[in-house]
Amino acid sequence: MTHSFVYDTVRTPFGRFAGALAGVRTDDLATVVVKGIVQRAPGLAADPGLIDTVVFGDANQAGEDNRNVGRMAALLAGLPTSIPATTVNRLCGSSLDAAMVASREIEVGDAEVVLVGGVESMSRAPWVLPKTEKPYPAGNLALASTTLGWRLVNPAMPPAWTVSLGEATEQLREKHAISRERQDAFAERSHRLAEAAWRSGFYDDLTVPVPGVELTRDESIRPDTTLERLAALRTAFRTEGGTVTAGNSSPLNDGASAVLLGSAAAADRIGLPPLARVAGRGAHAVEPQYFGFAPVEAANRALARAGIGWDDVGQVELNEAFAAQSLACVDAWGIDPEIVNPHGGAIAIGHPLGASGGRILGTLARGLQRSGRRWGVAAICIGVGQGLAVVLENVRAGA
Repeated sequence: MTHSFVYDTVRTPFGRFAGALAGVRTDDLATVVVKGIVQRAPGLAADPGLIDTVVFGDANQAGEDNRNVGRMAALLAGLPTSIPATTVNRLCGSSLDAAMVASREIEVGDAEVVLVGGVESMSRAPWVLPKTEKPYPAGNLALASTTLGWRLVNPAMPPAWTVSLGEATEQLREKHAISRERQDAFAERSHRLAEAAWRSGFYDDLTVPVPGVELTRDESIRPDTTLERLAALRTAFRTEGGTVTAGNSSPLNDGASAVLLGSAAAADRIGLPPLARVAGRGAHAVEPQYFGFAPVEAANRALARAGIGWDDVGQVELNEAFAAQSLACVDAWGIDPEIVNPHGGAIAIGHPLGASGGRILGTLARGLQRSGRRWGVAAICIGVGQGLAVVLENVRAGA
């Protein structure tokens, strides 16, 4: 078996719900990052036919992202029609799952160059009207929103599993004794570090603009966020005894990401040197209501497969679905919180579900390159009780 490597990564700036990207079709958002990452690779820009396959992540697939949005994006981007494409759905972990699928294809020799992507437009997620068992029902019918969370729930599912993501997080923070004060401090840090990262130029080379849209940075970042303002927010899911608010949760967002993976031998085809090696992968599942804690064991498994431990890790990109679940994971790992999301996280940057895995993987690869640290972990929690993690090794560390 060969190794798989990250060669490049791009994403759009992430837009707020009903914000700057709300007028852009989901498949068009995906097309932007496909074009962007191909144009940055000299070999592929000259001959995009060198791409063996496209693997995309997408959580919704009920609207303009229907019928295999990965294939649609490849066609709309002008890639040769001979390049196959697939779309995978592991909810919030979809594009990280796509990268894991691609890395396996490369390692077993089924592909040399794989374009991985992820996309979500939570603004444009449609309402759906389920078909009735009998035609022409006399009563009223209700539309279901596909933006986020459970819908059209099977009545056989235990009610404890199908609580809202916010209520599930309240239960998780109770279990792990995560205070409101810690959650708000974590959220304030996310905004502060994301703002500093944009100001320093860290994200300039990681993002590509969306044509026709005046959005040059992530739209959800609030540089004026303070602990006092966060503490004044009402709880969102429990009126009594709750701690989870809009301020210490990730927002609803629109955006797309892409990661270019290849074998060691693919460097000449791509025309770029590799950034990082995919050294380990891990997946884990828990009871659905404790979904936020699933990254803990997923990351532990990925580290074991990479042959290293937490003491070796210099950077962690953990998707911040909620501050409470992020803190529970960090506490369980027993790591220095300062190595977690040093360039801000999803509470500030945003969480367009299908795109977030690609964002954290790309940020990790570029972050390791900039810091010179050797090992990093990208981890993400997933609704219905799952977690994924990938370990990267900076191939330029010590060079």
